[in-house]
Amino acid sequence: MPRASEHLPGGAAEAPSSVDLERAAAELAGHARAHAARWDQDGGLPASVRKEVAASGLLAADLPGRYGGAGLSPLALGEITARIGAECGALRGLLTVQGMVAAALLRWGTGAQRAEWLPALAAGELVAGFAATEEGAGSALGAMEARIEAPNPRELVVSGRKRWVTFGAVADVFLVLGLYEGRPAAVLVDADRASVRREPVNGQLGMRGALIAHLALDRVRVPRDRLVAPPGLGISHVAGTALDHGRFTVAWGCVGMAEACVEDAAGHAAVRRQGGGVLGDHPSVRSLLARAAVDAAGARQLARVAAEARAAGPGHGLPETLMAKYAAASAAAAVSRAAVQVLGSAGCAPDSRAGRHFRDAKVMEIIEGAQEVTEQHIAERLLRLHTDTAHGTTPSTGGPA
Repeated sequence: MPRASEHLPGGAAEAPSSVDLERAAAELAGHARAHAARWDQDGGLPASVRKEVAASGLLAADLPGRYGGAGLSPLALGEITARIGAECGALRGLLTVQGMVAAALLRWGTGAQRAEWLPALAAGELVAGFAATEEGAGSALGAMEARIEAPNPRELVVSGRKRWVTFGAVADVFLVLGLYEGRPAAVLVDADRASVRREPVNGQLGMRGALIAHLALDRVRVPRDRLVAPPGLGISHVAGTALDHGRFTVAWGCVGMAEACVEDAAGHAAVRRQGGGVLGDHPSVRSLLARAAVDAAGARQLARVAAEARAAGPGHGLPETLMAKYAAASAAAAVSRAAVQVLGSAGCAPDSRAGRHFRDAKVMEIIEGAQEVTEQHIAERLLRLHTDTAHGTTPSTGGPA
């Protein structure tokens, strides 16, 4: 349970400023640069580092000050996420999943839920997990089979299996999607409840430090007030808001990865001597570097466009965010591949930042399904816009992504 009483008005510490958070992000990124390879090899972000992140104020930093956040603008949040993402995908993943659950509760939770849970999430007293994916459904959330039942007016019973939960191995609370009387719903489930079982995932392609786990929920009982929003809104509203926030921070994290890979590749090519000359003098290497730099710059520009659109308030910037995530994930995958090519054997070393990003970037491409799935969503929005225009109606931007 969150210790919300410690964060009631009048008892909370002053929220850090954006300058404080930028400084904290820089310090954390520096620490990650020295240790991220070890975290990746060991298969887990250490508890001491998670505590350091919590103390820094970087978790859910875009929450309003009344809930313990710093009220960061989308652009400020993006820049901090890129700074962290440049060094460690798992560390960026912690910021992402905490922000996803916090964003969903901020927009769709009741006043009591926001007061109870958000301060603890912002303070890092609780680590959150987003339990949506299932074996048979994958990214098609509408095909999920998890069930939420109401045996009496006071309780809910949650059953099902969830897969690939980021920080699921250590999370204190999960935002779980399931079907309530046939309608999509979302419910908060404490990890220490009886019949919650975790299966840590090790040795996966990327994000090895993100303490990913599969979950088994066997008739887990929770108070009825853990239901977030009315049944029927679990995917379109609650999950939609969480996923939109996740796409935004993933996009900026991928920008950071791409820019870091450009830096590593160019730095290596400028001094590495091969065949009697400098590697960077080879036309093919210069072409790789040029394309990589343009891809990274393009991803950053689309991420900025998304940040500017989101600054208008909740529900804004959904198409821009979808495009930014698609472009940035593609850029991170392409640029990291080019960087490993330029770095050669150095790019394949266990401590290679570019090599680690190469694996993590592929996960970012498929995290909601193949890139082709995202292409369909982007095209659908584009066609809807022009269909509405052709019919003389107001162009529709759609609901939560």
